[in-house]
Amino acid sequence: MKSEIGAIIEIPTSKGLAYAQVSHVNADFGHLLRVFQETFTERPLSFRELVNSSPQFLCFYPLRAGLRANLVSILGTEDVPEFAKKFPLFRDYTGVDLKTGKAGPWWFWDGEQEWMVGEITAAQREMPMRSILSHTLMVERIESGWTAKLDPL
Repeated sequence: MKSEIGAIIEIPTSKGLAYAQVSHVNADFGHLLRVFQETFTERPLSFRELVNSSPQFLCFYPLRAGLRANLVSILGTEDVPEFAKKFPLFRDYTGVDLKTGKAGPWWFWDGEQEWMVGEITAAQREMPMRSILSHTLMVERIESGWTAKLDPL
């Protein structure tokens, strides 16, 4: 099984075939996917243009489990673009206030260390969320057009 950096992942959805690229592998969170928004009725002949575009979202995904369950497949590899080679900065929160529905306090994580920042700005709300997505949630996010910026928390 190949699940290395640059792997192109095919994800069947109700809207067609979606694609992602493995950009990093983290010892604690596993495979980091750059998930692309565009879906296709047929498999593209090349993925170079797609991987050079901005992803709809980033997520950690249990790739080996998805492959074993035949939920996704690896089609080959493409070089990860220069702009996506640096490990991204993620945001995370401690909890949600049940009275206000507001998340916080917020933390940042760079793949190795985490630090509390308290409140976050509108621009920081566009940072990816640190989480491992189930297959079902990943597909729901692809189909709904979800982005980190749209996350209600």
